[in-house]
Amino acid sequence: MFELVIVALVTLGVLGYVMGRQRVTAMAAGSGVHSHSLPSYHGAFVALWVGLPAFFLALVWLLLQESVIDQLVLASLPEQMTQGIDASRKSLLISEIRSVAGGQIFGEPDPAITAAAERLQGWSVLAGWAMVATCAAVGLLGLLMTRQRIRPEFRARQGVERILDVLMIACAVVAIITTLGIVVSLLFEAARFFDRVPVTEFLFGLNWEPQIAIRPDQVAGQGAFGAIPVFLGTLVISFIAMAVAIPVGLLSAIYLAEYAGHRFRQTIKPVLEILAGIPTVVYGFFAVLTVAPAAREFGAAIGLDVTPNSALVAGGVMGIMIIPFISSLSDDALNAVPRSLRDGSYAMGATKAETIKQVLLPAALPGIMGGVLLALSRAIGETMIVVMAAGLIAKMTINPLDSVTTVTVQIVTLLIGDTEFDNPKTLAAFALGLVLFLVTLGLNIIALRIVQKYREKYD
Repeated sequence: MFELVIVALVTLGVLGYVMGRQRVTAMAAGSGVHSHSLPSYHGAFVALWVGLPAFFLALVWLLLQESVIDQLVLASLPEQMTQGIDASRKSLLISEIRSVAGGQIFGEPDPAITAAAERLQGWSVLAGWAMVATCAAVGLLGLLMTRQRIRPEFRARQGVERILDVLMIACAVVAIITTLGIVVSLLFEAARFFDRVPVTEFLFGLNWEPQIAIRPDQVAGQGAFGAIPVFLGTLVISFIAMAVAIPVGLLSAIYLAEYAGHRFRQTIKPVLEILAGIPTVVYGFFAVLTVAPAAREFGAAIGLDVTPNSALVAGGVMGIMIIPFISSLSDDALNAVPRSLRDGSYAMGATKAETIKQVLLPAALPGIMGGVLLALSRAIGETMIVVMAAGLIAKMTINPLDSVTTVTVQIVTLLIGDTEFDNPKTLAAFALGLVLFLVTLGLNIIALRIVQKYREKYD
């Protein structure tokens, strides 16, 4: 039903835009008075007031609809089914009803559950149509109210700008609140983990085996949460990826910016940037099916033992994936250097290579560092390539020919399954996430310092 709401609001918005333009144009022509704002601003003012309130109403409606319908369904069940049950049992009951309503029926459900599923379907459809009708009514109300305000003397441009200012502030507030929520959740869950596992064991332990018993009748180890092997594997793969991406990306950017012809540049740069749009699972298949066998065969030919899942393969393919992040941003930074710096260097007798090394690269260093930082963050946060090409077992090794794992892979592994969130195995994912967040924050601070230093020197 949300799609119908969008279609209705877009239709009403276009209608309001046309009506606003035509109304102010006709009134200005009839009275001989120039309109304070362009007709397009009057149309945009009407369209914004038609679409935005109804759109936010639809979002709030969707947020509340499911919980309200769930409460109505629970209240409609026989009293003996809901009396004295806790919140978790109610959640299971609602899940069963929704499964039956969705056609996922296993066995013979209780007649009361079947009846509740039918009521759930009916109420969901009714709520959807009610949302469409209500949002359309709000849009029509906004159209009628704002249309009456359209006059040649009305300051429509200021009204549109105020609406856009409020929207930008709201988006900024949502981004800030989301960031704070992520940080608070990481801190809270990590604190719960460190109540069960000492910080020193986590940060300096050399054994990572978070497999512990989930149920009382299950046989498993006590668990070891020394994260040094995980951090070391992340560093090894990231180092290999950056060793591939930085030289190739930076040199390709220098060639495209200073040596390549215009036609060649216009052809090659988009082709190079296509690498950033390839799904990571495709890179994973490429690593497993092509690069890994080639690496094993080459290693066997020269007498080296390369494991089927090696850090070298994962890091190399990851480096290919992040080349566009460095090459594109570095190319833009080099092209943004003022032409006067190049001309001054050539006037002093410097060659093209000396100009690139002594003038262009230092002047473009802020942009280059931004590209390198973005690529490094992408490498640290990559999961799929490591899962498919490097492995899941944490090993205390820096041998690129051996299999290792990374922080992101372990986070995914720890959160898979039916483990409760009061278990150290699951909470360890939040501790790893907190460390990853702090490392990324440190990298951003270092890059910011470098950018500030060189901007003061060359701006």
